[in-house]
Amino acid sequence: MRSSRSVSRRTAVAAAAVAAASALLLTACGAEDPESGGAGESSSKTRTVTDVTGAKVEIPGGVEKVVVLSEMDLDSSLALGVKPVGLSAGRGQQGAPEYLGDATEGIPVVGAVTGPDIEKVASAGPDVILAGQIADKQVLEQLRTIAPTVVTVGKDRSWKKSLKLTAEALGKEAEVEKFVRGYEERVESVKQALGDRSGAEVSVARYSARGTAVMQQGVFISDVLNDLGLKRPGIQNDQGEGHSTPVGDEDIKQIDGDWLFIGTLASTGEDADLFRKLKEKPAYRQLSAVKNDHVTEVDGSKWTSLGGAEAAMSVLDDIEEAMAG
Repeated sequence: MRSSRSVSRRTAVAAAAVAAASALLLTACGAEDPESGGAGESSSKTRTVTDVTGAKVEIPGGVEKVVVLSEMDLDSSLALGVKPVGLSAGRGQQGAPEYLGDATEGIPVVGAVTGPDIEKVASAGPDVILAGQIADKQVLEQLRTIAPTVVTVGKDRSWKKSLKLTAEALGKEAEVEKFVRGYEERVESVKQALGDRSGAEVSVARYSARGTAVMQQGVFISDVLNDLGLKRPGIQNDQGEGHSTPVGDEDIKQIDGDWLFIGTLASTGEDADLFRKLKEKPAYRQLSAVKNDHVTEVDGSKWTSLGGAEAAMSVLDDIEEAMAG
């Protein structure tokens, strides 16, 4: 994965790319194909979507090509049956998050967690850009010269709100209602499967070269656990300042609980090697969850990153398999 370069260094090249993309966009809007299986229903009418910043975005009818600039946008689009034409690499990933598997095969990478590559976004010729959490006004202005741009992820990082907004942008309102119903039904079935264990304290942690971190409130995985009514230990009940909260080796008990779900963002590489070493440390081996064999090693790109609709459904499967088996 190539690092995103600064906007100032890209301006000259981006100008040419944007012009080319604009021509592609005009061509696409003028030649809609009802049989093409694009994002929304074929229509000559535009619609207005209000994004999380309050901006009103005019979306063209018959959206065919969507670029997604966050993991949650990618997850939401796929959950709604739309395969994007460009994606930003996931946190700690070279491309799409591992948990999405073959569904992302062939989608080119047009950016990273640090920001989009403007030329690559333009070259994808999108009808709509889903901009995730991007707040840089200069970047957003450049994206808007390419295609209508919707900032989809708010400060609360709610995957449900983001999914609904994505559905509005893509003309997939019926699909989102069906998905949410399915999720709510799955939550209830997992609750029943957990039985007496539904009152257990569940800890979620991530390990990387920076050390151990726990997931507090206000992030994706905590929202899913709250839907299940599961308890959290210690500081994991508090609102976090960032996406995750570092915990030093001397305070490793902060990650303990009746059940512990822990993993790295990638299944291979430095973080995975370091995680193997963590499991050999005496302090880790003294955790009650470890001694009781209540530890599940998880895909951190699914459990401890930005998350999304598909991630939520998969997490429910993981919890049921680990705790109700």
